[in-house]
Amino acid sequence: MTKSLDLTNELLSKQSITPDDDGCQQLLAARLSTIGFNCEHLRFGKVDNLWARFGTEGPVFAFAGHTDVVPTGPIEAWDSDPFEPTIRDGMLYARGAADMKTSIAAMVIATERFLEKNPKPNGSIAFLITSDEEGVATEGTAKVVEHLKARNEKIEWCLVGEPSSTNKLGDVVKNGRRGSLSADFIVKGIQGHVAYPHLAQNPIHDLLPALQELQQEVWDEGNEFYPPTSFQISNINSGTGVENVIPGETSVMCNFRFCTEVTVDELKQRLLAILDKHNLEYEIIWRCSGQAFLTSAGKLVEATQHAIKNVMGYETELSTAGGTSDGRFIAPTGAQVIELGPLNATIHKVNECVAVGDIEKLTEIYEEVLVRLLG
Repeated sequence: MTKSLDLTNELLSKQSITPDDDGCQQLLAARLSTIGFNCEHLRFGKVDNLWARFGTEGPVFAFAGHTDVVPTGPIEAWDSDPFEPTIRDGMLYARGAADMKTSIAAMVIATERFLEKNPKPNGSIAFLITSDEEGVATEGTAKVVEHLKARNEKIEWCLVGEPSSTNKLGDVVKNGRRGSLSADFIVKGIQGHVAYPHLAQNPIHDLLPALQELQQEVWDEGNEFYPPTSFQISNINSGTGVENVIPGETSVMCNFRFCTEVTVDELKQRLLAILDKHNLEYEIIWRCSGQAFLTSAGKLVEATQHAIKNVMGYETELSTAGGTSDGRFIAPTGAQVIELGPLNATIHKVNECVAVGDIEKLTEIYEEVLVRLLG
């Protein structure tokens, strides 16, 4: 058993379902403090966060990740206990194996190895670990970033351990993510009897042409790094549940996954213009859970590409596909951000797993990144 696998198993044995850390960060801090890290436990609300730093000089390279995992679902659906890491046919099974305790273990062991060979790196190494990534994500990385900003601590490079790989370890690295903007709105009408429509106003009928126009709108053309911005209606609710009543209002939930070609303010203005064009009476609530960000080039991307080539023997693909990650809170500070971790095929699924052989390889890749940036 390698040190990386051993630490992975320790973390996987802890039932750290969002937002409960269940002692994972204490374990990490104890290990990091023995090699010279200054460890700060930052608790916001019910969320545990860890900021650990080795060194006081810049530039700062940070590993970022989360110790929380999603619920297991029915335990009887698993082939083994989801919190008793089990190896079968070369695969390690447990909740959080791929997303993302394996990455955290690999980060720690890579750092131990690097500092043993390079006790005085050309900069600082940091860990930003939260237990609130899989949940609402309001008391985790976002709050830690605010805390660091208030005392003028700046991250230059950040590697997030999200499971980025598709078919083989390191074949895909995320160098950006689309932004996410949600709109929940209620269109007002006048409730009435379906037999007397002239005495009512059906908000469903009023709304349909606007929804059609929103669906057909071309928000942008995308660019070389991003597909065009997409608009999706995720929920429509109306009526009293009976067939003879015209509803008094209709509620709609929709979401933009947007690229760097358009801003949040532009999307808001354009959606509102379409609703107003159709003379709708409405109330609307907006929520932006993350801005689009992109690290198109620079030392971090180059170091990661070279590390994967050296360890795995093949080139990696840069991608901005997928949902959001905590990188969305770190990138706006000016940091270069990439995501690199295990295969994502089983994340959030029953029998989540990671290849045992990939754990050591991921550790080697992370160490090589450190060497290229701070060695």
